[in-house]
Amino acid sequence: MAREPLDAVADADLRAALLVARRHVGSITADEAAFELRVHRNVARSRLDRLAAAGLLEVTHERRTGRDGPGAGRPAKVYRVAPELEAIEFPPRHVDDLVGALADQLPAEGREVALRRAGEQFGRQLAAAAGLRPVADVARALERACGAVRSLGYQASLTSVEGDHAVISTPTCPLRPLVAQRREAVDIDRGMWAGLVERGLAGAQAERIECETDDCFDEEASCRVVLRLRLQDASASGETASR
Repeated sequence: MAREPLDAVADADLRAALLVARRHVGSITADEAAFELRVHRNVARSRLDRLAAAGLLEVTHERRTGRDGPGAGRPAKVYRVAPELEAIEFPPRHVDDLVGALADQLPAEGREVALRRAGEQFGRQLAAAAGLRPVADVARALERACGAVRSLGYQASLTSVEGDHAVISTPTCPLRPLVAQRREAVDIDRGMWAGLVERGLAGAQAERIECETDDCFDEEASCRVVLRLRLQDASASGETASR
């Protein structure tokens, strides 16, 4: 599968279609892609099919009308982003080897904390690149954080929010290929999400956000980012999270 994805992203039209799919919440139809790309639906469908053939999208069918049974119509052909466990690089830059070498140079005692802090700073940098600004409402803040990730070309969507617990689904997490190759990078990944949430949620502090990642190594599944925000002892929620 290594060559086909590289061929696809080297094509400007296919790359634009892939970015549209990644920025879309959930699955996307040819009609929706055509509207955003400003092309005929047959052109959009062709591009989406080529991306699917390259393994970058998955094809399925679902009813978009919300109705079932007789008269509900045929299920629509839809495309969803495929889980991404390998980075597409040319030439290979071996960033995972570099991260592994850097991690190995850290003392064993305190290594996880150091990697987590590096991830938090990376998350803040991603938030700045996306222009993310803090809001006080938890659900809205997390939706905006996912939107910031999508604006950078990585699909992420808020699955649930219950109190100070939340779940984000992301088949193409920015650091997922790195974590798949170097499991010690999981602390960087968790820190990254904490840093992103800190910049999206007023009053949040990255070091107080607990983060677990599930299904990162399952090539058939979207990664689940499970967050516990621990806001009860944080600063007043009206403060802006500026550093």
